[in-house]
Amino acid sequence: MDSDLGHRGQETLCEVCTTELDRVAEVGLLSDRELDLLQRPKQKLNINIPVRMDDGSIEVFPSFRIQYNTARGPTKGGIRFHPAVDADEVEELAFLMALKCAVANIPFGGAKGGIQVDPSRLSTGELERLSRAYIREYHQNIGPNTDIPAPDVNTDGQIMAWMRDEYEAIAGRQTPGVITGKPPLLDGSEGREFATSLGGAVVLNEFVRESNMGNHGLDVAIQGFGNVGSYLAKFLHERGYSVVALSNIEGAIYDASGIDVPALFESYEDGDDLFAYGAERITNAELLTLPVDILIPAAIEDQITSDNMEEIQADVVLEMANAPTTSRADAYLNEQGVPVIPDILANAGGVTASYFEWVQNTTNEYWTEEQVRKKLADQLQGAFANLRVIKTESDEERTWREAAYTRAVDSILDAEQLRGNLTRDAP
Repeated sequence: MDSDLGHRGQETLCEVCTTELDRVAEVGLLSDRELDLLQRPKQKLNINIPVRMDDGSIEVFPSFRIQYNTARGPTKGGIRFHPAVDADEVEELAFLMALKCAVANIPFGGAKGGIQVDPSRLSTGELERLSRAYIREYHQNIGPNTDIPAPDVNTDGQIMAWMRDEYEAIAGRQTPGVITGKPPLLDGSEGREFATSLGGAVVLNEFVRESNMGNHGLDVAIQGFGNVGSYLAKFLHERGYSVVALSNIEGAIYDASGIDVPALFESYEDGDDLFAYGAERITNAELLTLPVDILIPAAIEDQITSDNMEEIQADVVLEMANAPTTSRADAYLNEQGVPVIPDILANAGGVTASYFEWVQNTTNEYWTEEQVRKKLADQLQGAFANLRVIKTESDEERTWREAAYTRAVDSILDAEQLRGNLTRDAP
């Protein structure tokens, strides 16, 4: 996912998840026992990690790893480095990962990890020592058939390479499948870098086709120009969409006639300056309220809220960030007839590609970028089709988010029942 532009404040992820689970329960799909099971993580770990700094001092960093549910397979989820990381955030992100894996129909449960640190203030050596220390502390709780970490906010392929190396030094054997998001040279998958964005483009194409909108020339505003937002702009431009706005932490650019995305990329690579492209400069807040066909929050959570929901002019919202729409704003947009394609489907390309990397590591058979692209499209087209059936064939009309939560929850609870951990009543 893209780097943070801030941190959750108005609504916790816990509240988001509780609200959505309550919605599923209201349509008669969840008993009290089922709801209770879904709200309790399998295992919560919290370790304070001491690291020797370059000046010889010792600094202690709070760290977390939460494995939420293992009914559908080993847990899977990223490790984020951020000064605001805490146990509550990691727990709820692990919950969302469990749902995301189920929606994408990949055989993993959900997990998440993090270290409370500002990595920008660490030297390369300090960052490596911290990354390796995390694995030393948690190595007994992770593994290719147990829990498979990956990159998240402020972590990347280099950090994953250090972590894999540390795990293998402890295990005494090559274990490439212990971590995904590795560089291709160290058994990472081709296409992993842009998989989240490609998955979002695939899901949006499916929605546009389903809605008979026709993608050619549809105006798109993307909040975020990190890894996800930048690649997504490229993929949508190639598919005939008109990208009219993009942003980073410093602000946004807007061109109603459409941004020349290839020219923007060339300009950005020369100076790493989004605003050197020459389009009108606006704020991130203004970007969210532009009169566009499709609005894509691809940065951080809580961007569409009760404060600005009545100003949203987009016809469709595609959530590429995690939980960018608060529950109240989501309900309001639904009342206004604005479909919201939820994060647990829209940005599932990343974890799907991580699953593909794990499969390649496990089988020692590696795929080309073209093969990865094809498999990713097939997987997410199938996931979208499953949600379409739930949404259109249910007795009660459901939003895309309700369909996604229903699909995920049903899959997890059915797996729990097959394992003998639950008895589900017939619908």
